[in-house]
Amino acid sequence: MSDVKQKQSLSWRYIRQLAWQNKQKILFANVLALFATLTSVPIPLLLPLLVDEVLLKQPGKAVAFMQNLLPESWVQPVGFIGFLLLVTLVLRLSSLAFNVLQSRLFTELSKDIIYKLRLLLLGRLQRISLSEYESLGSGSVATNLVTDLDTLDAFIGETLSRFIVALLTLTGTATILLWMHWQLALFILLLNPVVVLATVKLGKKIKHLKKQENDNTAHFTQALTETLDAIHEVRAGSHQHYFFSRLRLRAKNARDSAIASKWKTETAMRSSGLMFQFGIDVFRSVAMLTVLFSDLSIGQMLAVFSYLWFMIGPVEQLLNLQYALYGANGAMQRINQLLARQDEAQYPTQINPFTHKKTVAVEVQDLHFSYRQEPILNGLSFSVAPGEKVAIVGVSGGGKSTLVQLLLGLYRPSRGTIFYDNVPIEQVGIQTVREHVAVVLQNPALFNDSVRENVLLGRTGDDEACWQALAVAQLDEFVRQLPNGLDTIIGRAGVRLSGGQKQRLAIARMVLADPCVVILDEATSALDSQTEQGVHQALQSFLAGRTTLIIAHRLSAVRQADRILVLSEGRVVEQGDHQALLAQGGVYAELYGRLQAK
Repeated sequence: MSDVKQKQSLSWRYIRQLAWQNKQKILFANVLALFATLTSVPIPLLLPLLVDEVLLKQPGKAVAFMQNLLPESWVQPVGFIGFLLLVTLVLRLSSLAFNVLQSRLFTELSKDIIYKLRLLLLGRLQRISLSEYESLGSGSVATNLVTDLDTLDAFIGETLSRFIVALLTLTGTATILLWMHWQLALFILLLNPVVVLATVKLGKKIKHLKKQENDNTAHFTQALTETLDAIHEVRAGSHQHYFFSRLRLRAKNARDSAIASKWKTETAMRSSGLMFQFGIDVFRSVAMLTVLFSDLSIGQMLAVFSYLWFMIGPVEQLLNLQYALYGANGAMQRINQLLARQDEAQYPTQINPFTHKKTVAVEVQDLHFSYRQEPILNGLSFSVAPGEKVAIVGVSGGGKSTLVQLLLGLYRPSRGTIFYDNVPIEQVGIQTVREHVAVVLQNPALFNDSVRENVLLGRTGDDEACWQALAVAQLDEFVRQLPNGLDTIIGRAGVRLSGGQKQRLAIARMVLADPCVVILDEATSALDSQTEQGVHQALQSFLAGRTTLIIAHRLSAVRQADRILVLSEGRVVEQGDHQALLAQGGVYAELYGRLQAK
């Protein structure tokens, strides 16, 4: 996959490289296509030639051959016709069998290619920076991974396999026509490219329509995903009319572009077919004239007619190839837009400050960060001693949540450095930081899976460890009362849990991780006072000796800290304990008044 990884783009060259990894399957599929052609191309020639040798009583090689092969009772016109009819059936069944086997091999080949491309995209999503992913949205990504790859799958597995058979069929047909009457065959073969060229030019005028259709479908999918993700809030605020009206508008745009793409593409395809059928009418007229003015027999003329009709399917498949190619190129273009996204910064671990330590110091020096050219952090600096518990408070938009993202390496600061035990985060390594720094968010991510899997989150651990973590989070009694205990499915995004239960489940997840540094970002905001007090008491022993950052607005969470940092306009403006900050009468005192009012 080095070609794609280096250039950050998907190309037909790369797809050919993937396909050639199964070269034996490709070669065998082409051999089957050749056999399918050899068994189908002679069919239009057989019965029409009997017109000359049987009906017009002009014995030739076919009758002589059958006379030597068939029993004496069959040596008559009915026997000849019946025998060739049987041969025709055998050839058709053989051609069908070869085509099915060839199609199966191409299907296996295309599914394997799409599987590898899907793994490539999943790997790309794993490395993509968070800021890039936020601008994409889950609906757009889902379209890339499903709809666009399905379009490529159909082109590789169906269109190309039929293309090979169609090309071989036309080659075989041309060979037989040249053998029968080379002058008439040349006329047919020379006029065919003119018809094909006209249809290709017609197809180019509508190639953008399929891309527009897929783009509108992606926009609808994106809006639908966002609406469904927020359906509780949408309904709670009675915003259904606005959001579903937006969905209806996106659906209308998708419908309109699909209609335009479908009928114009269908018109182009039917026009292509009409031109080809008119070409057949011309060929048929020329063939009849050839019978009048040359040695072309009636039977040969009928065979030519049969081959003209026989050529319709392969030619249409070749013509339709361009429309399938337009769709595949559009899908590839959208996939490349995903592949071109910026990677998350990857810092290899040079020094691991967490080794054999329960906790470490955290230091932030002159941190600057802007989001869409809007300054969020402006020279933020502070330090936290090993095992110290520090609360970070401030007005909304002061940069608290952004700081959490920077501490985890999810964002990169425009200036400044973060240190863990005096080691810069770039030398610690992003992976190592995330293994030893755990965060509990206000709105934790939960999955439609069991309680156990939502606590473990991919880690290894037994049920006893899960129960211990749930006990610290004050959620063990609730889980024990569930019908299936740890095996209970909590629903999509934890829909079957309350807000407080979701937060406590996230706390249990953090406890199980046994981190060196803990970040609680409004981790108990959804709990009632009594439950919050119980959680804080249970966490007290767990957090003892661990460096802890508490980001909260609720005074009950803030007062547990050894020290409080007050952020305003992206920097620390006050720090101290609760009583000292109140006495200063500054930002914290004003914020404390608001909290008391609540």
